[in-house]
Amino acid sequence: MAIDAQGQTITTASDAAAAAYDHVVEGYLKYRADAGQRLKAAMTLDPDMPMGLVLQGVFAMLAYNAAMVPRAQAAAASAARLAGTDRERAHAAALARWADGDVDGALGAWEAIMAAHPRDILAFRLHHFCAFWLGRAGQMLRAVDAVAPSWSAAIPGYGSILACRCFANEECGNYQVAEEAARAAVALDPGDLWATHGVAHILEMQGRSGEGIAWLKALEQHWDGGSNLLHHLWWHRAMYHLERGEHDEVLGLYDRGFRNHASALVQAMPDLYIDVQNAASMLFRLERHGVDVGDRWVELADKAEARIGDC
Repeated sequence: MAIDAQGQTITTASDAAAAAYDHVVEGYLKYRADAGQRLKAAMTLDPDMPMGLVLQGVFAMLAYNAAMVPRAQAAAASAARLAGTDRERAHAAALARWADGDVDGALGAWEAIMAAHPRDILAFRLHHFCAFWLGRAGQMLRAVDAVAPSWSAAIPGYGSILACRCFANEECGNYQVAEEAARAAVALDPGDLWATHGVAHILEMQGRSGEGIAWLKALEQHWDGGSNLLHHLWWHRAMYHLERGEHDEVLGLYDRGFRNHASALVQAMPDLYIDVQNAASMLFRLERHGVDVGDRWVELADKAEARIGDC
């Protein structure tokens, strides 16, 4: 047994494996491109670590690709078999529900974990993610309000709590509270991509296009090593330029930024759902404005055709 960075007991073979697990969680929270490599390193140290197996399943589900679901189901079964604590068993059960398509059941399971362990950052962040994709802004906000009293800047991961407090409040229209939380998170870590993203939403919703461009440009220097969320941030910047009628700038950001085929991130996952959403939604908007987008639809159509029926 060991203790993770937020004070939760985890079943693992060594303190080194526990530290490696914390490194993976941090990579996930901070949208690091090497999060998968971090997980491989942790599992090399302890292949039977229940929470490591949970993370294997989580990462499979985060791909939003039906071909990956069996991996998640297998990981959940292994984690349940090897779990040494009730919390670990609850995580395995939540993952199993998610992999089986019972997202409401998974949300309920994560809420139960948070009620007993309000510093369980993984349960909190997965709940935030899945509630968002179901359009459950109120559920997101209730979760962050419930756990926030148990957190402080002294606890690793606090910036992610602030970033999620921002996004939950933004989705509920509480823009002032949201912006204050996100700016506090970015003050702690200028490379906090989720907090940066939250402010991008707020500035979009309030029509503050010039501020939005300046916000993203100023923070871009801190984005090295980020995951595909970088593409979505460039998409947000393109949205501001679109509102200003700067169509050449939008197309430039499309080709050099969020749909750059020379990018290692795009090459590694050419049909990642969020990347395809970014691209398709921007091309649609440009065409609505009468902009000729050339043959950019073709490669998206090919990717989409290969995933027909994958819901």
